[in-house]
Amino acid sequence: MRTYDFAPLYRATVGFDQIADLMDRVLTTEGAQPSYPPYNIEKLDDDTYRISIAVAGFSDADLSVEVRENALIVAAKKVEDDTARSYLHRGIATRAFERRFHLADHMHVTGAGHVDGMLNIDLVRQVPEALKPRQISISSTDRIEKGVTEPKSVN
Repeated sequence: MRTYDFAPLYRATVGFDQIADLMDRVLTTEGAQPSYPPYNIEKLDDDTYRISIAVAGFSDADLSVEVRENALIVAAKKVEDDTARSYLHRGIATRAFERRFHLADHMHVTGAGHVDGMLNIDLVRQVPEALKPRQISISSTDRIEKGVTEPKSVN
């Protein structure tokens, strides 16, 4: 597999370092990504998302959802007393896990719910008013009145 060097991207751009970091994380070969527990990411609206994680066998007390440094961290720890039970077949995995989701700028977790073995985490993108596009009115005069001065001769 090829490896890519993003150093020229850092030198030639300003403010795109997060994109380069994201591409670097995606392309690193740290081994296989964990597949447990299975999850879905849904886009409910233009700025609304839901992450659904299958957490069968876990109670609310076993689960933890935390946002730290633009990362959503979902973890579970299950303490079981296996000496009291004797399984003939054990197909339901209730092993401890930690799943991380990198959140884009302005993404906020609005809530989490645990229903029917599914942990649903709702997210919304809240772009500040200062960063939203705004319409600039076009004036019909030849020049903009505010802040314009007449050129002065140098001679």
